[in-house]
Amino acid sequence: MNDIHKFSSRFGSQFDFGEPWSIFRIMADFVNGYDALKELGPSVTVFGSARAKEGDKYYKMAQKLGYMMAEKSFNVITGGSAGIMEAANRGAYSSGKGKSIGLNIELPREQASNPYLDLSIKFDYFFARKVMLIKYSYAYIVFPGGYGTMDELYEALTLVQTRKIFPIGVFLIGVDYYKPMLDFIKKSMVDEKTISAEDYDLIRLTDDLDEVVRFTEEQVEARLREMEKLDLTNLTDYARLKKFQELNQYK
Repeated sequence: MNDIHKFSSRFGSQFDFGEPWSIFRIMADFVNGYDALKELGPSVTVFGSARAKEGDKYYKMAQKLGYMMAEKSFNVITGGSAGIMEAANRGAYSSGKGKSIGLNIELPREQASNPYLDLSIKFDYFFARKVMLIKYSYAYIVFPGGYGTMDELYEALTLVQTRKIFPIGVFLIGVDYYKPMLDFIKKSMVDEKTISAEDYDLIRLTDDLDEVVRFTEEQVEARLREMEKLDLTNLTDYARLKKFQELNQYK
């Protein structure tokens, strides 16, 4: 194995040394993701630490929420690994209604998929994976986590803030865990005017799982109304949402 291959195997596929052929690996990530998920109905994405253990408070909450969402026929998407991701997939998988989906990432040290998945997809690139984690969701639900979870949280907030995506719910589950961070955002970022007060209000801090489910159901209705207002009822997405609404007998 030459030095470049040794370096790549140690640090992962993010390092391609400017080789133009790497564009095809990037394209493959997107093509595989879009192809596998193109028929996916309304979903929610759950983020959180891979280090949470079975029996932990937030593991139990994530498992319960996964089940609640799937019972409402929402698909539950996670990063597909252990901890909070496993818990949310486990809850959804036990319901048998909504699908349990894991979007895993190839790492130098193998990140194994959890066993509670109806569909598992592996990605080479973090940025391609994040697009797929966000694209199909009507709520981003963020449990306590580390750097990776923070990266996913602020990516989602930025997309909602800049209106690159429909203004969906961004929930932080874990009042005790996240309140110091929200205090910083409010006292520093808002007060220093690096974000607006409206940007702060994009975040919903709660431990009430019923509130999360209820708001997400309302997002289906809001998306349908917006599409009708814009005369987009001929789109496949509209037909899929309408069918979802009818199957679940939403008002």
